[in-house]
Amino acid sequence: MGEAIDTGRPPEPDWQAMTHEELVTYRDAENCWRASAAARAILGHPDPGAAIDWQEVALPGRRVPVRVYRPAPAYDGGGAGRADLPLVIHVHGGSFVGTAAQCDWANSHLAARLPALVVSVEHRLLDLRTPLSDAVDDGWDVLRHVMRHAARWGVDPARTAVFGESCGALISALLAIRAREAGLALRAQVLVNPAVDVTGTMFDYASMTEFGYSPTPAAPQLRLFRRLSAPPGVDARIISPLYAASLSGLAPALVVVPTQDAVADHGRRYAGRLQAAGTPARLTEYPGARHAFLTLPGVEEQAEAARAEIVGFLRTSLSA
Repeated sequence: MGEAIDTGRPPEPDWQAMTHEELVTYRDAENCWRASAAARAILGHPDPGAAIDWQEVALPGRRVPVRVYRPAPAYDGGGAGRADLPLVIHVHGGSFVGTAAQCDWANSHLAARLPALVVSVEHRLLDLRTPLSDAVDDGWDVLRHVMRHAARWGVDPARTAVFGESCGALISALLAIRAREAGLALRAQVLVNPAVDVTGTMFDYASMTEFGYSPTPAAPQLRLFRRLSAPPGVDARIISPLYAASLSGLAPALVVVPTQDAVADHGRRYAGRLQAAGTPARLTEYPGARHAFLTLPGVEEQAEAARAEIVGFLRTSLSA
């Protein structure tokens, strides 16, 4: 969501008035900036212990780009060259604006320090022609593909986790639910500042009232996010993990909540529902942190602590 504007970054648009074409033009420019060297001062520098490259996953009827992070041979922490690495499927946030490259700081650290193979899904972004269900399908199909072709990717499919921030956390939560229904055993789910309710009750939370316009104007973006996620005729409960019929039997969860966040109560409520259903769930709050803090280590002091907590949780969850 809206953060500090830096030199070369496009100005933030009027979220409620923009046309489809204006949205596409803006997000192309914004994502170009997020993937640039100029953005590193805010988004953080990759861990040199990880090798990073773009690949494509060939699926029926489409190809999904993925950003792949693996331990680098020059910084071998016990993972380079292994054929049985744990697998972390990552889904970036942003919903209608975002790219896997904006998460290089955290994902490269996971790959190098766990060690693990991290596959970040460059899912279809929301717009007037692309609903949230398409992005969920991209995440789900990549997860199944990599697990089915584990030997080709050099991973142990029995040690798989999903991880996401914001809209990516919503998608990751839905992936965990789909995995249970499909009989795919996940070891863990990490949900950072998750927005898990895109129904008519999305804004009925105290955190929305308190932080909808401060420290950044999140509410207009969230209203566009909700409108694009569930077009007329779509049952928004289907893409709202908070309203899942059952949250029992899911992979253990780490729910990370920055407190100065409009959707902070989404995360709190979801962690409570997981716990009530018998799914192990740890809720950790970071006082004073803003919505996208994990992807903003250059300006958010608590990003480092959150990243360390995620590494520790996944190291324990994905141990052999």
